[in-house]
Amino acid sequence: MPIAIQEPGGRELVILPPATTQARLSKAGIDISKGYPFVPKHAPEFVSEVYEIRKELRQYVDPATRADPQKRALFGAAKEVRHIGVHLGTEIVGLQLKDLTNQQRDELALLVAERSVVFFRDQDISPQQQRELGVYLGDGEIEIHPNYPQVPGLGGGLSLIWPEGHTEGGRSLARLQRNFRLPYGSGVNSPYGWHTDLVHEAFPPAYTHLHQDAIPEIGGDTLWASGYAAYDKLSPKFRTLIDGLNGIYRSANAYKDDKDPNGPLKYVTRVHPLVRTNAATGWKSLFVNRAFTVGIQGLDKSENLSDAILNHLLDVYERSTDIQVRWQWTPGTSAIWDNRSTIHTVSLDWEGWNNRHGTRVSSLAEKPYFDPQSQSRRDALNLGDYLGVPGQA
Repeated sequence: MPIAIQEPGGRELVILPPATTQARLSKAGIDISKGYPFVPKHAPEFVSEVYEIRKELRQYVDPATRADPQKRALFGAAKEVRHIGVHLGTEIVGLQLKDLTNQQRDELALLVAERSVVFFRDQDISPQQQRELGVYLGDGEIEIHPNYPQVPGLGGGLSLIWPEGHTEGGRSLARLQRNFRLPYGSGVNSPYGWHTDLVHEAFPPAYTHLHQDAIPEIGGDTLWASGYAAYDKLSPKFRTLIDGLNGIYRSANAYKDDKDPNGPLKYVTRVHPLVRTNAATGWKSLFVNRAFTVGIQGLDKSENLSDAILNHLLDVYERSTDIQVRWQWTPGTSAIWDNRSTIHTVSLDWEGWNNRHGTRVSSLAEKPYFDPQSQSRRDALNLGDYLGVPGQA
């Protein structure tokens, strides 16, 4: 069943999922005849409601901690393992994610934690199987977004890259019909689009799995940058300065103030370390992003020091092309990345002719922490001045 939306001016557009999405959902036995996508009936209205979501301390066991460091079960079953960049990005050829054993899943988690993002093309994976893998990587818990459209019938947790489907006139509906000068709109404080997902939560996701059912004919690549490598680029003195500092992280959505419902909207904010120790690798990573990191705890904005530190960190992170990978999607491709140690952005270059549609599951992780005894990636791997892929020196 198609859904209808109103364009500015009152014209109604009928929206359908792309044909490849419809085929995937039909094969999985997912009924969309009663409407697509599923949108939660009650989204949080007040900021206090959001603070109550998943606030209890959880004991997260990262599956990567159970893995064989050599990843023999995973690599032994693959046809090919291709490293894309020196610092991040690996493609696994010849494996289906739906068929992985638990041992291979654990090794995949470690590979993602080490290489930051791992890609699998030509995946025949149902939404149910994608969700189940996310639950496994999240040690039983995935992020269920109360505001975001979902695949119907799964109980939440499988968000849609939506609305980005066909229209009755053959034109596509890009996200919010965004102005090219403001690719992420006024709600996100980033002219570049680089971000890390859900950092306003008490337990932000670790492993995020995006499966693309449909893509634009041209454009729509996704880029990732390595927080490990960004930290390694800083001078030793500057690392000492930021180690142990906490950042202030803001939500993408704003909500009503309980005490002043008719007043200005409020964002959810959390405090997390600027330098985060990854629980799977033990390596230090920058945990900042321009979209949602809005300050440094204990530093007054009027002193300008907070902005100066953050702007330098973000410039290193975003503008160092040697610590980034750019991925060109094909239909049926999955990407799994470590949300703890990366930033990412999509290239919104399809100029309105967009056929991008996918499903995403985010596996919740540990409370972000900084271990003063943890090492940088370069020091932990004894890379010295050699810019090499681990194991290929």
